[in-house]
Amino acid sequence: MHTEQVTRCSWPTKDALYVTYHDEEWGRPVHDDVRLFEQLVLEGAQAGLSWITILKRRHHYKRVFCNYELAKLAAFTPDDIAHALQDKGIIRNRLKVQSVVNNAGKFIAVQQEFGSFDAYIWGFVNGQTIVNRFNQDHQIPAQTELSANIAKDLKARGFKFVGPIGIYAYMQSIGMVNDHLVGCFCYSQCN
Repeated sequence: MHTEQVTRCSWPTKDALYVTYHDEEWGRPVHDDVRLFEQLVLEGAQAGLSWITILKRRHHYKRVFCNYELAKLAAFTPDDIAHALQDKGIIRNRLKVQSVVNNAGKFIAVQQEFGSFDAYIWGFVNGQTIVNRFNQDHQIPAQTELSANIAKDLKARGFKFVGPIGIYAYMQSIGMVNDHLVGCFCYSQCN
């Protein structure tokens, strides 16, 4: 839905890409492991940057990181990482690029332990979206006790770029938390 007659959250700008992301993806439950990994990569890349900066590079990340084929990513060599760092389509931060490779291996380990990353991550909320009732942006937290606990568990498993603020943004983006404002047309669609 891209008409201007709807009421939506205030954070998307008039940028069509941002509006589409808000209207069609953000806050909607994701249970596909490839999409869950992609979102983890993008949230890690976003650390210290604006979301729109990453969103505009999303297709480059998919290309550079082998369409998120975990086995290929986990097998990246230092030469593969160096090659990725030459690509102007992504944020060329060595630690962030290395974290994608590292996290691919850790993601595979979680899949082996839990059957899927979906089962692992959604297990923190018993498979149910946490539905908040916020009317204004300032009510939405940057992190919660739950996001801190998930971040701690991910870090203990060896994941990188998974702090409590980034993990809360991750939870919002994959629909573990519905933080659409109550007045937003997406609010009821994401429950």
